[in-house]
Amino acid sequence: MTTQQIIAFSVIGLMMAVFIWDRFRYDVVACCALVLAVATGIVPPEKAFSGFSDDIVIIVGSALIVSAGVARSGIVDAAIKRFFPNLNTFPTQLALLTIAVALLSAFIKNIGALAIMMPVAFQFARKSGASPSKYLMPMSFAALLGGLMTQVGTSPNIVVSRLREEMTGTSFTMFDFTPIGAILTVVGITFLLFFHWLVPSRTKQDHAIEDVVEIKNYTSEVAITGQSTLLERALSDLVKAGDGEVIATAVLRGGTRMAPFPDLTLRLDDIVMLEGPSAAMDRIVSQGKLKLSGKPLTKEGQPDTHIISLEAIVSQDSSLAGLSAKELALSYTRGVNILAISRRGERLKERLGSLTLGVGDVLLLQGSRASLAALLQDFGLLPLAQREVMLGIRRRAFIPLLMLALAMATTAVGLAPVAVAFFAAALGMVVFRAIPLTDIYKAVDGPILVMLAALIPVSDSLRTSGGSDLIAGWLGAVAMNLPVWAALGLILVSAMAVTPFLNNAATVLVMAPIAASFATGLGFRPEAFLMAVAIGAGCDFLTPVGHQCNTLVFGPGGYKFSDYPRLGLPLSALIILVSVPALLFVWPVK
Repeated sequence: MTTQQIIAFSVIGLMMAVFIWDRFRYDVVACCALVLAVATGIVPPEKAFSGFSDDIVIIVGSALIVSAGVARSGIVDAAIKRFFPNLNTFPTQLALLTIAVALLSAFIKNIGALAIMMPVAFQFARKSGASPSKYLMPMSFAALLGGLMTQVGTSPNIVVSRLREEMTGTSFTMFDFTPIGAILTVVGITFLLFFHWLVPSRTKQDHAIEDVVEIKNYTSEVAITGQSTLLERALSDLVKAGDGEVIATAVLRGGTRMAPFPDLTLRLDDIVMLEGPSAAMDRIVSQGKLKLSGKPLTKEGQPDTHIISLEAIVSQDSSLAGLSAKELALSYTRGVNILAISRRGERLKERLGSLTLGVGDVLLLQGSRASLAALLQDFGLLPLAQREVMLGIRRRAFIPLLMLALAMATTAVGLAPVAVAFFAAALGMVVFRAIPLTDIYKAVDGPILVMLAALIPVSDSLRTSGGSDLIAGWLGAVAMNLPVWAALGLILVSAMAVTPFLNNAATVLVMAPIAASFATGLGFRPEAFLMAVAIGAGCDFLTPVGHQCNTLVFGPGGYKFSDYPRLGLPLSALIILVSVPALLFVWPVK
């Protein structure tokens, strides 16, 4: 073993130990490892920042933007209400998500399937009261398992097919992977459904302040218009979209205030007073095509992407205290609408326009950034911690799904690489105003991308120093002295172990020739061994960096590095135990 190889193994081992120790943030650890690798000479200075241009960084960043655009569109919420109106328990929600992601991953890029379903997971988390972390890691693992079922489901299957053709003259076909992949997917999802309790309940630390200031009892008014889907429907249908978080406190018809009976039929121009969290009221407004109080802030046909919603509190020194919204006429004098008001410990019964504002009231304001900034300054209002408030923000429902569908279609037919296709989809979100420019960098999880970019050259030092070849030689020597089932298991375990440090396609390129030469030397057929390499390279359940699906959920799930082995280690052991006999049965070695 050379000095360079010893240093490479030491740096990577030390980095993994600090990751598991979890005393420092993951991006800081990765950057320290990169600096150490450059200082010790295993990463050349000119290659130190090559990770920032790597396809994986582009794919993960773009997928986060695309997923945010899909969530913002509101179409996911509508689909849930239409097709799964009564899916309220955590086990049934998790079953739907993992099965759907796995099936989609068999035919489209697994990171694309995961990006589609992540907004659904957040919606289910709100409904069930569970942490999103309980959904996201099982979904990521299900995406990896589903990708095993077809040739196009994951990169290792494609690479190993090409290598088989070079070695034997015959490539694996589209569904040669299906028997083994389907078995592993069924076994793996069954495990995830029964052992989901191994996943810790996490909250994203970056959102801790926002969670503290979340307002739960806004009062708002919505009007039934000619375009509303709730016209001539019962009031109970309107409230249903709020998932039990919103109540109707009154219905105003003409000059009459009516009791909010559930079977009350909604008429044109009815005003419904609602109380509940802004996110739940937003679902009601967007799905029912209702009109919020206030006047339009842009002219017909003008873009409205500069319009935002913001929460502010009436301070002790605010000149708004003692005045009503009608007296202020902010819509006309300032270009700002008051969409909702929250008063701690009190249910508001007056109309928003007539309500006298008091110190401590929280206002949900709608307007341009410039007009809101001026209003806050001029009237002594204090903005609350920044968080995304969707109520009153217009969405373009089908554009995000169209962008994502085009990206996956172009990669499926080979017109563009995955990185280019997803980057174009993310750009399409901006060009077609599906997501405002100001929200783009909120969607991109900076620490995740920095961690990835720093880890790529560090991990690659294992290859450039010859460390991966050294491991391959050791494996070949050991495997020659083992029975066929043990050698097959060793190849599979080795591919799983190497994948976090090489990308999964590189793992196949390193391990497949070893597996094939071992099989040929003992007079065995190589198919089972090549399949074992593909399975091992496609099943990284132990780290957030071995596959982009795991990385994609790392930040949104609020996970720690050490969370992955808690669920991933027993799942990996189960995959190994099932794979070896299944491979020998489906792909006999003699």
